[in-house]
Amino acid sequence: MTRLLLFGASGFIGSQVRRALEADADLVCPGRAECDLAGCDREDLRDLVAAVRPRAVVSCVGATVGSAAELVRANTLSAAKLVDAVAVAAPRARLVRLGSAAEYGPVPFGTSVTEDTPPRPVSDYGISQAAATRFVELAARTGRVDPVVLRVFNPIGPGLPRTTLLGRVAASVARLAPGADLPTGPLDAHRDFVDVRDVAAAVRAAVSVPAPAARVVNIGSGRAVPVREAVRLLVRTAGAAVEVRENRPPSPRSAAVDWVRADIRRAATVLGWTPRHELTDSIRMLWHAVAAESAVPDPVRAGRTGTVPAPERGGPQKEEQMT
Repeated sequence: MTRLLLFGASGFIGSQVRRALEADADLVCPGRAECDLAGCDREDLRDLVAAVRPRAVVSCVGATVGSAAELVRANTLSAAKLVDAVAVAAPRARLVRLGSAAEYGPVPFGTSVTEDTPPRPVSDYGISQAAATRFVELAARTGRVDPVVLRVFNPIGPGLPRTTLLGRVAASVARLAPGADLPTGPLDAHRDFVDVRDVAAAVRAAVSVPAPAARVVNIGSGRAVPVREAVRLLVRTAGAAVEVRENRPPSPRSAAVDWVRADIRRAATVLGWTPRHELTDSIRMLWHAVAAESAVPDPVRAGRTGTVPAPERGGPQKEEQMT
């Protein structure tokens, strides 16, 4: 079996990546106690990579919240250390790293952002991710590593962290009494939600694809969805009688970007990948996981409620934004 080294296997995306890879690969998944990419010594990381001798190295490690220094340390510096370790200890290994749509920053409303769009991040998180991607690109240009950076848009599904809007909404719905208010920030932005299982499938494709023609690939649904509609769908799926109140401050991570939609043609061409899961399915799986964890009734599993229709693929789109 092919040996792969996976960092971040216990996280939201990493756990799904592990499931996607483990059937066909000999996976080595060091935990944070064994190797914390953000804090480990560079030589220790090189030694780990050399000992594993992987055919590919996958990093699902990173931070979405924290100070500027913390985000740079977790995202940019960890990527730099990993590039250095792979270049020295496993120069023939494929390096797959998860980036973010936040690297793009504001884009014109109604457009689909391509990988050739110059990054204009407006948050510390987006800056730290854009710097990491640029570092990987330069390493590829000089032949130090053989990388693929997957710019993931808004991942959604079971295990979605509460640091995300829909993760917070799901956790709140699970504990609120009927008739209670559900406070949120403004919901008039538009996002490109992509199922975490589809992200895992993209990682699997990136690990095994022959030398790619492009090193940065968008991973999204190719659709923009009003966030308000996604929240409504989640509340309806949960069968919750709550009143959504948009009276909280906007997220500092994405407030300056009111629209984003991924152009995913490169993913189809370079990776042979297209998304398979609809937003309704993603939200259903998200709610199943939250309901099970919170021990609350799940009307979907009980067959007592329906869901609102999925957003149409055609027609006017005043849609979504990035993570």
